[in-house]
Amino acid sequence: MARKKQIILPIVILTVGIIALVGFSSMKKPPEEKEAVDTTPMVAVKKIVVAPMTLHVDSYGVVKPKYETMLVAQVNGEIVELNDIFVRGGLVKKGQLLARIDPNDYHAALIDAQANMASARSALEQEVAQGKVAEREWKQITDSSPTELSLRKPQLAQELARVKAAQASVLRAERNLQRTEIRAPYDAIIESRMIGLGSFVSTGTQLGKLLGTAVAEIRLPVADNQLQFLNNQGEQANVSLNGAYAGRTVQWQANIARSEGVIDAKSRMSYLVAEIQDPYQISSKSDSVPLRFGTYVNAEIIGQQLANASMIPRYLVVNDTVAILNGESKLNYAAIEIVRQQGANVIVASGLLDGDQLIISALDYPVNGMKLALASDVEAAESKENQNESQEKSNDSEDTQVASNDNKGE
Repeated sequence: MARKKQIILPIVILTVGIIALVGFSSMKKPPEEKEAVDTTPMVAVKKIVVAPMTLHVDSYGVVKPKYETMLVAQVNGEIVELNDIFVRGGLVKKGQLLARIDPNDYHAALIDAQANMASARSALEQEVAQGKVAEREWKQITDSSPTELSLRKPQLAQELARVKAAQASVLRAERNLQRTEIRAPYDAIIESRMIGLGSFVSTGTQLGKLLGTAVAEIRLPVADNQLQFLNNQGEQANVSLNGAYAGRTVQWQANIARSEGVIDAKSRMSYLVAEIQDPYQISSKSDSVPLRFGTYVNAEIIGQQLANASMIPRYLVVNDTVAILNGESKLNYAAIEIVRQQGANVIVASGLLDGDQLIISALDYPVNGMKLALASDVEAAESKENQNESQEKSNDSEDTQVASNDNKGE
């Protein structure tokens, strides 16, 4: 009996387990069907704009006067007069009196020179008269030809030389008298004054320094390989200058006047010299902002004109090709011609058309001709789908509310 129980009990337990397993299996829900997932790579694009483009070369420099002069005393004496405008920053006109050296001694020297010249002329006239008398007497005495000494010609030449020496003394005295007046050689601004009223100056003493206001210059360093983007190596090119004035950024216009024609030994740069007329706006009397000497400016030199060009980020270029999304939403590699690198961008002259879609996002395994999807289109589709779902839920909620109201009415 016990042996039968040992045989039947395991069979019963196994049967119960199988029945339980079948029961639990029948209660399990069937697996939900998953929607098909689109594995097309999504990319972001940027439309290419092809248009005429003007190249330019950037540079910098400090504004300086084209002409500057150190005033130096040419005669000795005491400073007896100073013009009030002869101070640092004063604007002076050409020929304007700045200072005066005591002229009394030079007046006296001029009078003395004029007196000597009058005496020399008188002696010359006397000698001319004596020469005529000697010639007439010689003819009365003999018919032979007279000698030069008999006609007093050596004495006449000596008196004539004395007259010329006297004239030179007068001219020298007049010039020294003029030099007692220190005048501006051109329209200028006073950079410094080194004398005061009552100062004694001698020949060679520095009196002050003038900066010409007619023309300003800016030396602009340009890398040698950048000259190729300028017309005629930059000669006569227009330049836009940007600098600060009274806390704000101001722009001025200038022109390249010349090239220095050499490469600097230290910087290995070529230098173009830009000029701007009337930087302090004195002659023009306009309301524009003056360009002060010593101003640091950034310069944009206008260069060559490209008929059709576009600018794209440099990191998108690989072996002179860029990735384009064509009209069939497929990847296409376009060969381009790069004219110039400009910062983080490159300027493309050919290979791209206006309206081309440049792929700006990274692709893991790009293959030419592979199917792609626009990220913006996918986002728009998802947004539309979400709006539809929200609308359906809203409609269901409205139907439920209507049914509930109907039940309450009954």
